[in-house]
Amino acid sequence: MRHFLNLSDAGGDAIAAMLADAIDRKSARAGWPKGRPDADAPLAGHVLGMIFGKSSTRTRVSFDMAIRQLGGTSIVIDAGQMQLGRGETVADTARVLSRYVDAIMIRTDDHAKVEEMAAHASVPVINGLTDLSHPCQIMADMLTLVEHGHSLPGLEVAWLGDGNNVLNSIVEAAGLMKFNVRIGCPQGYDSDPAFIDAARRAGATVTVHRDAREAAAGANVLITDTWVSMGQNHAHNKLAAMAPYQVDEALLALAAPDAHFLHCLPAHRGEEVTDAVIDGPRSLIWDEAENRLHAQKSVLLWAFGKLG
Repeated sequence: MRHFLNLSDAGGDAIAAMLADAIDRKSARAGWPKGRPDADAPLAGHVLGMIFGKSSTRTRVSFDMAIRQLGGTSIVIDAGQMQLGRGETVADTARVLSRYVDAIMIRTDDHAKVEEMAAHASVPVINGLTDLSHPCQIMADMLTLVEHGHSLPGLEVAWLGDGNNVLNSIVEAAGLMKFNVRIGCPQGYDSDPAFIDAARRAGATVTVHRDAREAAAGANVLITDTWVSMGQNHAHNKLAAMAPYQVDEALLALAAPDAHFLHCLPAHRGEEVTDAVIDGPRSLIWDEAENRLHAQKSVLLWAFGKLG
């Protein structure tokens, strides 16, 4: 059973295979209507069940379109409208859904829920986002960077802002794909140390900087995310601590001349990033958003044993 709860569940070789497949499938669809299935329709007859415990735009639409383009169909369920929202256990929900669908994608808060789902499901389970990690987003990020001429091994990635779930998955990817991460964040908002330790053991250089300029200097990629995540209070103290890490034109100018900017969206313009950067020529955010679809198609194929 292939579950995709974190990037390490697949490993570096499988991730490379998924990225190559995503590039090929995206290229083969050039000029096609978005609802037309891929020529080989490799998941024809398969159904993806999607559970949403958090609101979503990109995850919901990209996974729905991904399974359609692969020839399958989807069922979308809001967690609050299931018996799961009335006290049925995650384990029992996993057992029941496994009798109805061929794979489960879940977007929720506590990572333990995804782990419990996978432990009791008899079909593949994919992490669409938890408070701990966001592996599908980083698959899209890596695909976007490769498309735009960046080689992952040796890449210098600078993260500015909160040490959140997205950063955890970036750090995990660094160890698997052999790139380096400079983390620019204020004291008390660091990434999960377990991810940092694992990446360093795998040979990645992961450094933590309290000065945003040190993190950004010479970097090939600058990445940020909202400072206040879904479900968190819009804390004044946190915003004040994060303010020196805003990605603006001055900070971007310190990066490598060919550096690019990424943001998983939604963005709080004027907080973590300025309009001049996010709408500027070095921003890849729209390609990055589109690539959620293409990367997740390959994740689905890997989970079904058709890749790697």
